[in-house]
Amino acid sequence: MSAPWLVALMGPTGSGKSAVAEALAERLGAQLVNADAFQVYRGFDIGTNKPENRPAYKLLDLKDPHEWYGVGEFVLDALTALLECWERGQSVVLVGGTGLYIRALMEEYADLGTAPDPALREQVQQWRAAEGIEGLQRRLLDANPNADVDWQNPLRVSRALERALAPSQPITLTLPEFQKLKLGLSISLEALEPKLAARVNQMMERGWREEVERHLANGVAKDAPAMRAIGYIPLVECILGHAEWPETMHNITLETRQYAKRQNTWLRSEPNLVRIGAEQTLEEIERHCVEVLLAKGALI
Repeated sequence: MSAPWLVALMGPTGSGKSAVAEALAERLGAQLVNADAFQVYRGFDIGTNKPENRPAYKLLDLKDPHEWYGVGEFVLDALTALLECWERGQSVVLVGGTGLYIRALMEEYADLGTAPDPALREQVQQWRAAEGIEGLQRRLLDANPNADVDWQNPLRVSRALERALAPSQPITLTLPEFQKLKLGLSISLEALEPKLAARVNQMMERGWREEVERHLANGVAKDAPAMRAIGYIPLVECILGHAEWPETMHNITLETRQYAKRQNTWLRSEPNLVRIGAEQTLEEIERHCVEVLLAKGALI
């Protein structure tokens, strides 16, 4: 028997990745694995557009909103899931909008580090709350005067300070010998824009604002890591009375559009990517993907 396949499905937000991935997983008898940086957070469901069939996926709902999660932890979690599939001879469909996660895993990045000690991370967050970014900057200058970091970005300065105080152990990433394929849904920003605006409206109808209200009522802080997901901070500002609803909707739609633009830019530099046109019906996209898989020998 040939080796199982590791198929990564990439594309900008709103391009229909999840539906295509689920159709391909059914064809391949494959395990679905999430590669979205914010779908790992429990309760952050509507705004991150989590798939409805969650039991079919690995690496969803791993973290509470206040916990940090990054590419190093992702590749270790993904490697565990891949090894389980490899041992039973099952193919994998990896899907998500976080291009760095997929590239780091598929290209077996060698310069990743483990997550810092939780106690240190908590200490740095306490310093940040008490001293602001100026205090973090002073501490980082003391620990590493030559740090290469965006000194005005509190998150980047926090991460740099953690690395300076406790250098992480390098991650050794060696994937099982899957046959690998990266598919990218290609759609212009102009064609995507009306879909994104409609999607934001649909997410509001499904209760996105109420989801954010519940998080605030449950004590989730505005600067919690999960709140970095697209659209959550504008909703927080509106709920707190700092912005009007029309402005909020505009800002979320704009933020979503800008994110899709960054994703398209990322995909243009993605190595070994087979592009699939996304300005088609789901059936047409699936048929094109199947044709690629047939040509590669993944389907018989």
